[in-house]
Amino acid sequence: MPQPNKPLFPLITFIFWSWWTLINGAVSEPQTNLLSTGCSPSINQFVVTNFSVFSENVNRTFLHIRKQIVNKSKHFATAQQASVENSVFALFQCRNYISIHDCVVCFDVAAKQVRKCAAGTQGGRAVYDGCFLRCETKTFFDQTTEDFNAASCGNQTVAESSTLFTSLGQKVLRNLQTTTPKKQGFVMATKAHLPANNNGTLTIYGFAQCTQTITQRGCDDCLKACYSNMQICLPNLDGKAFAGGCFMRYSTTSFFPDNYQTIDITPMEKQGPSNKRAIIVGGVVGGVVLVLILLILFFCIVRRKCTKRVYRGDIMRAAKLKGLVRYSYKDLKFATENFSEENKLGEGGFGAVYKGTLRDGKEVAVKKLTLRNSRRMEEGFESEVMLISDAHHPNLVQLLGWCSSGLIRILVYEYMKNNSLDKFLFGEKKGYLNWKQRCDIILGIASGLTYLHEQFRVRIIHRDIKTNNILLDDDLQPRIADFGLARLLPEDRSHLSTKFAGTLGYTAPEYAIHGQLSEKADIYSYGIVILEIISGQRSKALKDDGDTEDEFLLPKAWKLYEKGMHLELVDNTLDPNEYDADEVKKIIEIGLLCTQAFADLRPTMSEVIGLLQSSDLLENITPSMPLLIVTD
Repeated sequence: MPQPNKPLFPLITFIFWSWWTLINGAVSEPQTNLLSTGCSPSINQFVVTNFSVFSENVNRTFLHIRKQIVNKSKHFATAQQASVENSVFALFQCRNYISIHDCVVCFDVAAKQVRKCAAGTQGGRAVYDGCFLRCETKTFFDQTTEDFNAASCGNQTVAESSTLFTSLGQKVLRNLQTTTPKKQGFVMATKAHLPANNNGTLTIYGFAQCTQTITQRGCDDCLKACYSNMQICLPNLDGKAFAGGCFMRYSTTSFFPDNYQTIDITPMEKQGPSNKRAIIVGGVVGGVVLVLILLILFFCIVRRKCTKRVYRGDIMRAAKLKGLVRYSYKDLKFATENFSEENKLGEGGFGAVYKGTLRDGKEVAVKKLTLRNSRRMEEGFESEVMLISDAHHPNLVQLLGWCSSGLIRILVYEYMKNNSLDKFLFGEKKGYLNWKQRCDIILGIASGLTYLHEQFRVRIIHRDIKTNNILLDDDLQPRIADFGLARLLPEDRSHLSTKFAGTLGYTAPEYAIHGQLSEKADIYSYGIVILEIISGQRSKALKDDGDTEDEFLLPKAWKLYEKGMHLELVDNTLDPNEYDADEVKKIIEIGLLCTQAFADLRPTMSEVIGLLQSSDLLENITPSMPLLIVTD
């Protein structure tokens, strides 16, 4: 990987942090002991065609990550420069117990290590005691143990009570493995004490952490691999295990601050007769307690009201673990100024979205849902909120919390000040997006849909992919919104129902006519969005050269494709010198592939990403004629 130009910004930041550390008397410990490093081999599907551009994209993603750490005091960050060629996806995570200053230091060391990868490689990774950095030409944010997993053990063993030490160490690691996936942020620290023969105690400190872009199940699978790999370390005094999505460590020497929050596990006592008696007594008491619990649960099942109370308690506990906030209707009413028209950001089939400012000054997007009442609506709503809160991807809008009050259902999302994509294509910001930005948006949407369709633990069909539901973050990267709303509908209109729910003009023919719903309906809608991004025109009500009759965008694109006149579709606000004619043709043809009449002929979203990132033209792939659905 070519060496980048060193910007002045990191030097200034380093001087600032050094000064801050000095005046506060803090001790710096970035924990930059290198555990593992590697460079990714070349993959035909994801080819770096221009290493100068690729290197610059690496620089941009690294700079963006560094800014997030410094400006937002974040221990975890992702960044990407997604384009048709020379894409870069980067992820960084430092241990939560490390200060932001040390986090920055660890990042700088890791970035320098990753940049050592020679030109011709597709990326690299560096794992340290204190942090982890990885960048690739393809997205990997959901990976856990697929690419690498290993352990690193210390070279000293416990001097006494090795059997007890091993047993307690396994208990600590097992506790970390089973509990961390259930904790907010997928991070946990613990410690346990072992009585020593010299009347002292030996403490085992443990820590586990998963990347925030994987699911709870992915975190559990990853830590299981770490737990298994770590068995070779005991009874050594310390050990570390790591994989693509997680990190686990134990040591008899504390490696996190004394005031760092930990969860103590029950100390292990010496074996003996009294211990056996305690076990017997505990078993009897436990059995009695178990019987009482079973009787209470049975009583609750008989009485529906009690059952509901238990259910809601589970929901609230799960919400806290996932970091979700249950907002009061009063607070959201205050934040949106009583859901005023001035604060309305948009409105769709599922409800209206308002800009809200919470009492602490934080800006949020408040989605007030339009849902009919049903017998199971409340339970279904809250359980589905728990589900979509697990969906973490750079191209999805993050859910922050919810409100359930009477018949009112509200979702609270992170706020995107750039608003939706349609404003940049058809509204007041038309002409703002250049060709590269449009290509990045097309690829980013595909990446988000691939996650929902193929990578998340439950397949989610969006059902309403359109430019209004694509938001743009500060870097104009796309974020799919409303991706959980198809599942949040009451039972008679769930995402498995054949009843129509979507936006006319973006709807696949098999869904609009026959009610046949699959992920290929989303792919059809995505194809329409591609054509809108390229043309700067809406999918319907498109005037054709002064003709008084309206023409839909899809048939117009097909006619131009048949005539070999692809470039006539390009938005006239784009500078012709910005784009390559062959690249435009390829992306238009990908859009037409996605809108073919027969669902089985449409590519999957992962195949779409492969086509977008390939430098080859679609010479051996010919789309079949789409079917226009007249909806008015």
